[in-house]
Amino acid sequence: MMALVDADYKFIWLSVGSYGSASDSQIFRDSELRPMLEDGTLDLPPPSPLPNGETDIPYFLIGDDAFPLRSWMMKPYSRKRLDHHDERIFNYRLSRARRIVENAFGILAMRFQILIGTMQQLPETVDLIVLSCTTLHNLLRIRKRADLQLFADEEDNNHNLIEGQWRQGAQLTDGDPGYQRNFGNAAGIDQRNYLKNYFNSEAGAVDWQENMI
Repeated sequence: MMALVDADYKFIWLSVGSYGSASDSQIFRDSELRPMLEDGTLDLPPPSPLPNGETDIPYFLIGDDAFPLRSWMMKPYSRKRLDHHDERIFNYRLSRARRIVENAFGILAMRFQILIGTMQQLPETVDLIVLSCTTLHNLLRIRKRADLQLFADEEDNNHNLIEGQWRQGAQLTDGDPGYQRNFGNAAGIDQRNYLKNYFNSEAGAVDWQENMI
């Protein structure tokens, strides 16, 4: 299962039914999502400035090193060459945003524990079960928002992580990321560098980030 998650912990795009041997990079490469991102037909909002910024920035997804670095896909700087303070700040800010995705999957598994084990069903039935669970998860997010306080990660007054209840139980296992030669193109590199500089500037910095790296 590969998914897009919005800032409200809802699943807004899913790919289910891939072979277990398929890596994340393979699933994404073969999905209908990638060509829509590449040709601009995904109907993302138009570019707009960041808070306190002046330059229009395209909306983008957040991924890990299994995905290509593009203007529509930001991923961390490689930990193997993480020499610079400002790159570590960028990675912290990106990982803080990615925590939303981790929580969405964790809450989904906590609610629907059928997803954790092996289902003795036909592949088509398994696909329907997964889609049904994510749909019900989204409905619960819309209609019963208070439950988030019971499950999701939080931060204390110093912005240290307080783990959510979902981390105490069984969790969905990560797929094989399938790290490949996913080098960035010029637009992706330029945008990541812009965001790095923004997060390290007075306009985009948060006052606790220095304590988190």
